[in-house]
Amino acid sequence: MKRVKLLDKEFELSIPEADIIKAIKKVSDEIDRDLRDKDPLLICVLNGSFMFASDLMKEMSFNCEISFVKLSSYEGTSTTGKVKELIGLNEDIKGRHVVILEDIVDSGITVENIVEQLKKHDPLDVRVATMLFKPEAYEKDMKLDYIGLKIPNDFIVGYGLDYNGYGRNLRNIYTVVDE
Repeated sequence: MKRVKLLDKEFELSIPEADIIKAIKKVSDEIDRDLRDKDPLLICVLNGSFMFASDLMKEMSFNCEISFVKLSSYEGTSTTGKVKELIGLNEDIKGRHVVILEDIVDSGITVENIVEQLKKHDPLDVRVATMLFKPEAYEKDMKLDYIGLKIPNDFIVGYGLDYNGYGRNLRNIYTVVDE
């Protein structure tokens, strides 16, 4: 589909599934290179990262664990600037290599918040892997370790990303059409 309509907005195809798959393979290869023998714990940030986390784990060539946290800083098509922890971490991460799996990093507020929270639990290190990165919107100095694709600062849906709960099921990624 070249265009989709979700609720009151139209979206146009911007990243086809084939490009998403290539980006996931790139991130997987980089994590494999860095953490193959380190027994990492992957932490998937819900809801948006579930598809990225699933596909990434299928590409991993070594055993690893995964856990899930739920954080939110979006309402509609814009960030609220506030992060709400909805579901916390249940695993002991002391002395572990941790990789946060994010669907998208734009302002950096959410990822900075979770890194700060995790560091209080004494992990060996905390790394960040994101499927999508918006460099124009990024407001933080924190390094992102693994980036699938860099994209413009547009609102997007699909491949786990939503507009008010809709569009997560789309295999491609779509950009909002301003009309």
